[in-house]
Amino acid sequence: MKTMTVQRQARKCSLPRGVGLIIALGTLIISASAFAAPGPLVVDGHTGLALSGFDPVAYFTEHKPKLGRAGLELRQNGAVWRFCNEGNRAAFAEHPDIYGPRFGGYDPVAIARGASVAGHPLIWAMVGARLYLFYNAAARAVFLSDPGRIIMAAERKWPTVAAGIPR
Repeated sequence: MKTMTVQRQARKCSLPRGVGLIIALGTLIISASAFAAPGPLVVDGHTGLALSGFDPVAYFTEHKPKLGRAGLELRQNGAVWRFCNEGNRAAFAEHPDIYGPRFGGYDPVAIARGASVAGHPLIWAMVGARLYLFYNAAARAVFLSDPGRIIMAAERKWPTVAAGIPR
């Protein structure tokens, strides 16, 4: 049985010059994008409420929209979020990127067409563990007929559409 010396093992296992730096920079870029400022969010201009006061976590836990309570609020990303219970508020506070509506609550069908149209919290769908809101039932039906295609198109157009939404 042959064994390698420690020096030879180190040479064989080391990465080529520059690869470590590329990996480190890539990790830094990915980390920075994870903490980038959130995109536009549909917020009621009079009340400041996101989702018209519906609890964003309830879509995941109750599988339906439920109105949050005024006494259980959290201010985040320029909006007031309401919750049904302390657990939902804590879950959202820890992971707003998971529980918040995709595309900030704008209709993905409209986004795929290059427009920003606010979704309605009572017209919704869950796809891939993400919450999507729609302007009307017709847009929801179009989305559900081929969600993968609509999501891909909306993902491509979102940066341009989001840039045109006043904050």
